[in-house]
Amino acid sequence: MNAAQIAFYVAVGTAGIAFVYGGIRAARTQPGVRWPTPFEMSIGLLTDFLDALGIGSFAPTTAIFKLRRVVADELIPGSLNVGHTPAALTESLIFVTAIVVDPSLLVAMVASAALGAWLGAGIVARLPRRAIQIFMGLALIIAGAVFAAMNFGALPGGGVAMSLPEGKFALAVGINFVLGALMSVGIGLYAPCMITLALLGMHPLAAFPIMMGSCALLQPVASLRFFQTGRFAWGPSVGLALGGVVGVLIAAYIVKSLPLHALRWLVIIVVAYAAFAMLRSAASRQPAAA
Repeated sequence: MNAAQIAFYVAVGTAGIAFVYGGIRAARTQPGVRWPTPFEMSIGLLTDFLDALGIGSFAPTTAIFKLRRVVADELIPGSLNVGHTPAALTESLIFVTAIVVDPSLLVAMVASAALGAWLGAGIVARLPRRAIQIFMGLALIIAGAVFAAMNFGALPGGGVAMSLPEGKFALAVGINFVLGALMSVGIGLYAPCMITLALLGMHPLAAFPIMMGSCALLQPVASLRFFQTGRFAWGPSVGLALGGVVGVLIAAYIVKSLPLHALRWLVIIVVAYAAFAMLRSAASRQPAAA
């Protein structure tokens, strides 16, 4: 293990400890703490199972939350980041060292995504309900479009490089900063990060340690913001956390592969309907506050 990988694991370990400490502290000071239901844990198991296979967890979770009315719309971004953090940490431990990629690029992109998440979560925590509904609806539309493009083979196939020259290196780091910020509003990082690296000529496998490492650091960082504001749902978030780790382990060590083409079409249908429902909620007239 080289110095860059050691630095990565130290950073992720520190973020994980801060996440646990922040969660315990918030649980002691905030109302609404409760144990999750079996259904909420099953959401985490299913969506993080899909996440470990490369489909992503944010869009499917958002769709289920919206369609089953599990979480109030304005609490979905925080619940996604808080609830999926343990699974993201687990994925990083399993997958980041399994694929050799330029360690300097890995560390730089992970750090930029974390910085973007910190700034983005601070903004999202202050957004009104309707703005979050609009952002989440657009996020679902983008996710569905990307999934469809994958199934039709319309996305770039990528090159063979496992590193980037100086100019492309800086561009990739800058784009990952933006993607980290967008994670705070519910736009998943996996697909756009993979597309970015493919367009820059990197091998498709190079995206996996980068995108999983990015989420492993940025989600605990963003969660600390949501712990401060309390703008997330305790029960569903804990359910995602408990079920999600199990889902990752099943995908990594038991199932390992599935017909992803068919799974993506199923996810597209669910996500498209949820996007319509989210934008319809944003367009409806809200009752005035008394």
